[in-house]
Amino acid sequence: MRRLFIFTALIIFVRITAVAQSSAITFTDVSAASGMNAAHVSTPENRYIVESMSGGAAVFDCDNDNFLDAATINGSSVENFKKGGDLFVTLYRQINPEKSKTPTFENITQSANLTRKGWGMSVTAVDYDSDGVLDLFVTGFGGNAVYRGKGGCKYEDATEKTNLKGEGFQTGAAWADYDRDGDLDVFIAGYVLLDLNNLPVFGSSQTCSFKNIRVQCGPRGLPGERDYFYRNRGDGTFEEIAEKIGVADKEKYYGLGAIWGDYDDDGWLDLYVADDGTPNYLYKNNRDGTFADVGFQTGTSYSGDGVEQGSMGVAWGDYDNDGKLDLFTTNFDNEPNTLYRNLGVKGFLDVSLETKVGQPSKPFVGWGTGLVDFDNDGWLDLFVVNGHVYPQIEFAKSDTQQGFRQHFLLHRNTGDGKFDDATKGAGLQNLPLKSRRGAAFGDLNNDGLIDVVVTNLGEPPTVLLNTSENANQSVTFKLVQNGKNKDAVGARINVKTDKRRMTQTVEAGASYLSQNDFRLHFGLNISEKIEAVEVRWSDGKTETISGAAPNRILTVTQNKGITTTGVYHAR
Repeated sequence: MRRLFIFTALIIFVRITAVAQSSAITFTDVSAASGMNAAHVSTPENRYIVESMSGGAAVFDCDNDNFLDAATINGSSVENFKKGGDLFVTLYRQINPEKSKTPTFENITQSANLTRKGWGMSVTAVDYDSDGVLDLFVTGFGGNAVYRGKGGCKYEDATEKTNLKGEGFQTGAAWADYDRDGDLDVFIAGYVLLDLNNLPVFGSSQTCSFKNIRVQCGPRGLPGERDYFYRNRGDGTFEEIAEKIGVADKEKYYGLGAIWGDYDDDGWLDLYVADDGTPNYLYKNNRDGTFADVGFQTGTSYSGDGVEQGSMGVAWGDYDNDGKLDLFTTNFDNEPNTLYRNLGVKGFLDVSLETKVGQPSKPFVGWGTGLVDFDNDGWLDLFVVNGHVYPQIEFAKSDTQQGFRQHFLLHRNTGDGKFDDATKGAGLQNLPLKSRRGAAFGDLNNDGLIDVVVTNLGEPPTVLLNTSENANQSVTFKLVQNGKNKDAVGARINVKTDKRRMTQTVEAGASYLSQNDFRLHFGLNISEKIEAVEVRWSDGKTETISGAAPNRILTVTQNKGITTTGVYHAR
């Protein structure tokens, strides 16, 4: 009997171990093979703050072949900018996607007519003029760029026509139909006021040093920049109304990341702004065309200790599958990244330490991020890209101080309200160290696993192919909405299975100065069955979808249900 008990226990242990191993997350660095080889422009010393902040990425389908293409920000330098600047963005089209498991891309920036020069910061891809073709919007230092899509990855420069050129130091952009008139409007965060003809002197004051090392100046010590909100007039032009609707940032905090999400589940999108070294904003949509800042009341302006943090990247996601959107921000050196759990009417609770995502992040400077189910187990994991702003810190590395170039962080959701540090197991600690910035998430090769495109300061992008091996399933939804907002930006899907409830939102602007795939991806356990799918469109109308099956890419058209079904590519 004792032997039988031991034998049975051993079998159970092996089975549990096998399940745990089958849920491991792994990534393969395919950067060299991908063809994404345009180096981001920066300087070795980063003597000025503007030289250390740039670098968003976007994944989207520019040629309507149902495979993702990509755009990465190019950056610039003070010297280059004074001579006219650099190309705002590099556009990569995926080539021969049906024939290769490894996504490969070609640089089509010139043929696409993306030739305006400046100093790019963030990139988003939306159909702002509702003609059925995605356009590109790039924020920048000293002015933005607007490229109107003509189809087939071709564009025309519409910067001057749209009234979106702007000025100053504009960073994170996020799009939504905030007033439900059908048109997409855009919020843009402002960072610091900087005069290139009167730049602060490197290492010249207390706000130009870090741990007794002379470094670039700011953001503290520099005047902040206001934020902007451009309402779509519906004729291809925009009007700036931030002050009128209550999102102009009168305090002039140092704005970086921006993202829309319906945190209170009232059917109207709210706005979160990550500010660097100053309180963050959570703007509640008043449903009358205006907003109210509820960051302090909800507990999302500061850390749980009531401390301002150097917040850069931001993500919404329901990590505990309770039907409410939780919030995650990446922060500066020695400031733990923050996970805010949504408690409903009670606001948010900082659960960074108890969920085990805070402490591992303290030595790092976090930027791009996403709440993504990488192993298809039905629980959202956390991915963070890191890198310091001071190259000079490389010479002061220690057991407690990371250098300028840093590792990724991957937190695997264990489904019990906590996360495990899965960075090493995923193979991410073996990759070359870089100072990274933006991160965009999407299924590049349509195999049912989410991949990552990362921008690196002064270097070419990193492309991480998700090569996790397990028997789990997933389902991907591409939403097509009636009216002007055809890509259903702001729409929300609730998926109910026999094991859980999951919710996600179509976002245009997230992470750090980046944009993820519009398609929504839900992981499912081996035998998990979909019982119900509900779509709440951006116009507030809801619809129940029938016939959703796993291991498919399903196109859902408003009022028509599932209109197209595609099967995942073999891994």
